[in-house]
Amino acid sequence: MEKHVLGLQLPTDPRWVNIAEKNIEEILIDHAYCEQKAASSCIFVDHFIPRKKRLVEELTPIVAEEWGHFERVLEQLTKRGFHLGFPRKDEYVEHLQSIIKRGGSREQQLVEKLLINALIEARSCERFRILWKEIGDKELSLFYYELMVSEASHYKNFLALAKEHLKPELVEARWREILVSEAVIMKSLEVREDRFH
Repeated sequence: MEKHVLGLQLPTDPRWVNIAEKNIEEILIDHAYCEQKAASSCIFVDHFIPRKKRLVEELTPIVAEEWGHFERVLEQLTKRGFHLGFPRKDEYVEHLQSIIKRGGSREQQLVEKLLINALIEARSCERFRILWKEIGDKELSLFYYELMVSEASHYKNFLALAKEHLKPELVEARWREILVSEAVIMKSLEVREDRFH
């Protein structure tokens, strides 16, 4: 899951893992809501063009996996005597929404959504990898390794699906633009103790 494999242009700030480990309750709470939103986002895309059989077939298992991840994060919270608490504003995803190209055909709109989902999965995968390698809690380390592998698969699936709905070279060009924009967003965001992204 190295940077060049994921395509991310800017690695996570190295301070993040230390901040995350010291505030693991807050990170787990935010992570739980991220998984919930990931499942909801897939459902949205799933309903986008319901007549596309392959799209539905590919996304339905991802919805189930993301919801399963949400349940597993809840288990980690419970084991540690923590409670879910309230959802937080996801500044990272809000900024990503601002780089989506509006208008165009339904196919183009679908590809934009698939690429944003791929990007979120790639960034989550990168952060899971950091937690797997760096966090002192062995149980959480294994937990994040398993999620890293899953998110890497989702990332690849979203990119592959996008290339089925527009010419691959157009998708690749747009993907590179999105990666550059995401790096700018990452530079602008404060490293927070209560946010997974």
